[in-house]
Amino acid sequence: MTVATNARAAPGNPRITRDGAPIPVPTPPALSLSPAHAFGLQLLFTLGLVSFGLLNPVRQNPNLLWSFLGAGAVLLTWNAALFLSARRKGRTLTLEVVLRKQHYLQACAQGSVLLYWGWHWRQVYDSAYLIAAQLVFAYAFDMLLSWSRRDTYTLGFAPFPVIFSINLFLWFKQDWFYFQFLMVALGFAAKELLRWEKEGRWTHIFNPSSFPLAIFSIGLIVTGLSDITWGRDIASTQFYPPHMYVMLFLIGLPGQFLFGVTSMTMSAVVATYLFGLLYFAATGIYFFYDSYIPIAVFLGMHLLFTDPSTSPRTELGRIIFGVLYGLSTVLLYQLLGTFGMPTFYDKLLQVPILNLSIKLIDRAARSNVLRRLDPAQLGRSLRPRQRHLAYMSIWAVVFTVMTAAQGVGDNHPGQWLPFWRQACTDERPYACSYVANVQSSFCSRGSGWACNEIGILQAQRELDPAAAAESIQRGCGLGFVPACDNINRLTAGAGTLQSAPPMVEDYPIILRGSKGPVTERTPSALYALACKEGWPDTCGGKEKVQSSK
Repeated sequence: MTVATNARAAPGNPRITRDGAPIPVPTPPALSLSPAHAFGLQLLFTLGLVSFGLLNPVRQNPNLLWSFLGAGAVLLTWNAALFLSARRKGRTLTLEVVLRKQHYLQACAQGSVLLYWGWHWRQVYDSAYLIAAQLVFAYAFDMLLSWSRRDTYTLGFAPFPVIFSINLFLWFKQDWFYFQFLMVALGFAAKELLRWEKEGRWTHIFNPSSFPLAIFSIGLIVTGLSDITWGRDIASTQFYPPHMYVMLFLIGLPGQFLFGVTSMTMSAVVATYLFGLLYFAATGIYFFYDSYIPIAVFLGMHLLFTDPSTSPRTELGRIIFGVLYGLSTVLLYQLLGTFGMPTFYDKLLQVPILNLSIKLIDRAARSNVLRRLDPAQLGRSLRPRQRHLAYMSIWAVVFTVMTAAQGVGDNHPGQWLPFWRQACTDERPYACSYVANVQSSFCSRGSGWACNEIGILQAQRELDPAAAAESIQRGCGLGFVPACDNINRLTAGAGTLQSAPPMVEDYPIILRGSKGPVTERTPSALYALACKEGWPDTCGGKEKVQSSK
């Protein structure tokens, strides 16, 4: 193993100064490896991956253990084949070290989200070893793929943002974890094999994390196997941490300053928010039910589709790109919901299609018709970083206004039941079906009040007396006395079913919005929270402490 000394031209177009003189590009540090040394390095990664099988959670799950052993066997076989081929051909393999800002800054932002989210949803921390295993597998797979096609592998932080991004949106449960390795492999294979020329540079077409996410999402939808992933839980629990919107806004700023992706994020957010406002004005309900922009979608607008390498180059093109992402999320949410499919795929399916469209978008942005609308024309005298700061300032104002108007944030009224009960009373579209779903969920969690209410809804609106009797009987069994009275009315076939205020035992369940379990337990705290959420007769300053006990 020797240190490479020959200078090599840096990939891509050379940088130049304002007077046109080229700026020297430093040659990255590199190591020349014999086939035996390369085999030994790869063997370390393979053994590192297989060593995860020594952990108790892996050893106790045969399917998970075989996922690791199978991935290790594939890497070992590939490594041996590469070693024999390289030795026969007398190849010298090179390992370059290149630490790119876009990789480690993106990884830091994504890692911050994982840490903050995991503090409030422990499944993330419990799966930390699986994320680490994916990183080891990613380095090994990417290195083998590169050396199989050429003599040089670029070692840096590139696998980190790919793995972190994949795990922010979709992971398979332990029994099916081998699919996770396949998803990672697909992402790196697409980055290496699916390439095109863009503005004089030969680069990958697809975002290496969004492409496998989209492909596997399609497979899960077609097969109806979404429950073998944590997808639903991921989309809902990312709202558990307080001030999550603010957190995502802040961690996006460094990348926006360095790489100029603010216009994509801002246009995606604004387009989705404006659609939500128009939808509310037309229907009186919220399109996404509990928010104008779900937190998982907001995360995608910051850390998924904004890869500078797979997005338009023109400023107007990036704005169009962002608008298309936001509106396509709306369209996919509607289509998936209409056909009874999981809606959490709404932010994943469209990104590869958008990646394929970037040349067309840039061509349109440079056309005579649209060129005059390009905001970059207004800042010609500004340096790139100065323009980035200008866009970031506008975005900061927009985000602040949206937060003040409850367009984003923790207190959107749509996440709480009182808004939807009133919307159902007002006969607004979809409201009663949503109320039924929410109250059914609360009933299954042990709220006798919710069981009674869903039974009344089933009897009066759905005209299903059998289902109504079953729900109300469960409410009675949970100790909600008015439900027992309603059972007597149903048995006697006389009288109207009666609603009644919740008992104090119900409030920890029915006050739950999208922020996760309610931690308050004292009557005073529960009634204060109920008042904040808009529950009737809870804001009079008196604690109406009713109990079934």
